[in-house]
Amino acid sequence: MCIGIPALVERCEGTHALCRTRDGLCRVELALTGPVPEGSWLLVFQGAARECIDAQQARDIDAALDALAAIAQGQTDLDAFFPDLANREPQLPPHLQRPRT
Repeated sequence: MCIGIPALVERCEGTHALCRTRDGLCRVELALTGPVPEGSWLLVFQGAARECIDAQQARDIDAALDALAAIAQGQTDLDAFFPDLANREPQLPPHLQRPRT
């Protein structure tokens, strides 16, 4: 399984960017996104940017990655990692809901 990691672009260098991730600095391939401005967020898979994301998406993905780390440590109460999902019934997105008659 390949997991996407949010990366903040610090500097573009042609077909690559120097980015900061939760694990530190890394060099990211930009073949799929093209050049991006400093301060942009990218979703990176195995050193290659797949898409640009916004800061909120980056925070949400980092929270999910924190939850995975907590699970690996045996933690079972994950509500703090997903406050938008805690204490509510799950709902399908509009395009998957049955049409109302």
